[in-house]
Amino acid sequence: MSDAIRAETVFIGDEQIQAYQARPIGDNPVPGVVVIHHLPGYDEATKEMVRKFAVNGYSAICPNLYWREAPDASPDDASAFVRGQGGIPDEQIIKDVATAAAALRGLDNANGKVGVIGHCSGGRQALLVSTAVDLDAAVDCYGAFALEPPPTGFPLKATSIADRLGDVRCPVLGLFGDDDKYPAPEEVARLAGLMSEHGKSFEQHSYAGAGHAFFSVDRPAYRPEAAVDGWRRIFAFYNQHLGG
Repeated sequence: MSDAIRAETVFIGDEQIQAYQARPIGDNPVPGVVVIHHLPGYDEATKEMVRKFAVNGYSAICPNLYWREAPDASPDDASAFVRGQGGIPDEQIIKDVATAAAALRGLDNANGKVGVIGHCSGGRQALLVSTAVDLDAAVDCYGAFALEPPPTGFPLKATSIADRLGDVRCPVLGLFGDDDKYPAPEEVARLAGLMSEHGKSFEQHSYAGAGHAFFSVDRPAYRPEAAVDGWRRIFAFYNQHLGG
């Protein structure tokens, strides 16, 4: 099978939202993945993740959630501006991810299945959109502030989504670090308990010796063993629920 891909900036939906898309080149039907970028924004590390999915047989797209607020800014400047505003409202995130999922399903080689993945704030948002958008699988990578509010002085106004968990529409994979503070292991355990109470499919794995951002190859927080195993679990989970 060819590993040729096409990667480019696209504009999606009625609002023409800026997004980065990568897709396999070929006629075989493939599933899609919406990648939700982390708090640092629509950056090169996130775009590399989009390309990784394409090389592995998925069409992937990352909507720039900061596009409206800072259309011409660098990722760092856009992130700083959005932090100063307290973040992006949940309902706007839901709308933008729904637009991205529709764009993936509209591709000429789509198999109709779409998943979502997010890291850090994007992990919380992946869990959030799984309660409101028709998706086939969701991956929450150390989603911060899904249940507990940010600490005093933290530049986000995130609220708990505990009351939404009964509305989760698809299986969820959660990957966490035992040394993380946001979310701490106690919050992860509470999340697992709530998902179980609601009868939701929640596959959860936590890594000893790993803290927040252990997938980030460009940061000191990177933990190779956890990240390699995490990617293995992500692709196995998507293969089960999205096909390809």
